[in-house]
Amino acid sequence: MADAFSTRTLDITTGSRETVHDLTAACADFLDAVARGRDGLLNVFVPHATAGIAVIETGAGSDDDLLAALHDLLPADDRWRHRHGSPGHGRDHVLPAIVPPHATLPVIGGRLELGTWQSVVLVDTNRDNPRRQVRFSFLA
Repeated sequence: MADAFSTRTLDITTGSRETVHDLTAACADFLDAVARGRDGLLNVFVPHATAGIAVIETGAGSDDDLLAALHDLLPADDRWRHRHGSPGHGRDHVLPAIVPPHATLPVIGGRLELGTWQSVVLVDTNRDNPRRQVRFSFLA
């Protein structure tokens, strides 16, 4: 039963601008190491109060569209009561209510079962924190 659950933390540098960082290859690498052809669930979790995990299409403009939509929905201005950090940083603390800090995904035969155009991404609008951790957990 000890190998029914495996977990690993990945360190990511997101830089000083808003970003959608593709985690799909890192998810596959983790599953290659731990799933060993088994079915189960992959949980992807970001233990930060200002980032989230999403499943979207990337590379065709959808990642930029997501950031633009979040900017429209959560403007980086002085309306926020949470006021430390860069201007508008309070919106970063609201982000996880819109883009949750986790996703649980099916694993079939040791492989992540995503749709054709789906990718797993870290969504980070917090320009004040350039370093993030993402925890992958596999439950067979």
